[in-house]
Formats: sequence, C-alpha cells, structure tokens
Amino acid sequence: MKTGIILFAHGARDPNWARPVERLKRMLTERMPTALVDAAFLEHMSPTLEQAADGLVAQGATELSVVPVFIAQGGHLREDLPRRIKAIASAHPAVPVRIAPPIGDVDSILASITTWIEELHPEK
Repeated sequence: MKTGIILFAHGARDPNWARPVERLKRMLTERMPTALVDAAFLEHMSPTLEQAADGLVAQGATELSVVPVFIAQGGHLREDLPRRIKAIASAHPAVPVRIAPPIGDVDSILASITTWIEELHPEK
C-alpha cells in the first residue's frame, strides 16, 4: 500500500496563513520519505481536499489519510468533511480513506502545547 496523507486545513485569504501548514507538510515529507503528502484547504486556498486526493491518487496512492489540522470538531469537520470524503470515495472507489481526529483531540499534541506554554511562563 502507498499512503497519501492530506493535511486538511481551513484556509484564509492571506497567503501567509498557509505557512505553518506548508512547513508541516515539508517536515512530514522529510520524516516519511515514502509517503505522498499534500496540504488541502476548505476555502480561499488551493488545492481543495478533492484536488489533493485526485493528485495523490494520480501519483500512486492506494490509500488516503486525511489529517484535519483543526483544533476542534466544529461544523466544518462534522458536516463539510464527511460530504467531501463521500465525493472522494465516489471518485476513487478502490482507494480507502481514513480520517484522523482533529489535532485538538490528540493528547500528545495538547501535551506539547502545554509544555510550550509552561516554557513561556515558568513558575517562579
């Protein structure tokens, strides 16, 4: 199996907004050189989730993992994401699609954020 990983973020009108997502994509590509990695955006930026999935499948991905780079389960993840995953599944029925939890639901990520905040504000 060749995994395609899509970092799915909200997007914004300001192109600088995407810098951390692109940095995460580069870091992931360096750490997982055999995986196919792309970023995708819900709105205002490209590629869309569907475009990223199409591109990764065209590059040989035989399974997709969508990683929501969202802090919490809001309407976009409860409503928009399932609709878009359904469209991807229709376009690529032989390619299984997994959805990771949003980053705010992952204890190790929250622990890293907590450590960072503690480092910013050490107790005296």
